[in-house]
Amino acid sequence: MTYRRWFVVGAAFAVIGVLVAAFAIFYGNFSPRGYVEDRYTRATSQDIGRDAIAYTSTKRPSEVADEVTDAWKPADQYVDGSGVYLRYDDDSVVILPVAAGSLILLERVSTAYPRYHSTVGNSWGWGRGSSVRGGGPGSGK
Repeated sequence: MTYRRWFVVGAAFAVIGVLVAAFAIFYGNFSPRGYVEDRYTRATSQDIGRDAIAYTSTKRPSEVADEVTDAWKPADQYVDGSGVYLRYDDDSVVILPVAAGSLILLERVSTAYPRYHSTVGNSWGWGRGSSVRGGGPGSGK
């Protein structure tokens, strides 16, 4: 009876492993960053230093934004004529119009917010529990 119990436990772990592997293969990375990395064309010449990693798409910014937000709901979103600005917990996805479609910039929120503050202002939800400031003495005051 003991061998049978171990066989059942082993089989259950094997099934769980197969399901996790299949999910990873079909759905790729488990973040907005991974979604963009898996679906759009890398454009290293458009990177902004080491902070913003660039990708491109032949689709309009609104179409790219719809794809990204359908897969990953942003914490905050701002849209105007200059582009689509998506804020997630750790990352931002900024989608700008270019002649051939869209430029998609992936960047940590801590560097994206200062870069795009003049555009997004307070619409990214700063002050509603989000913070670009690091933790430590005085944070949250």
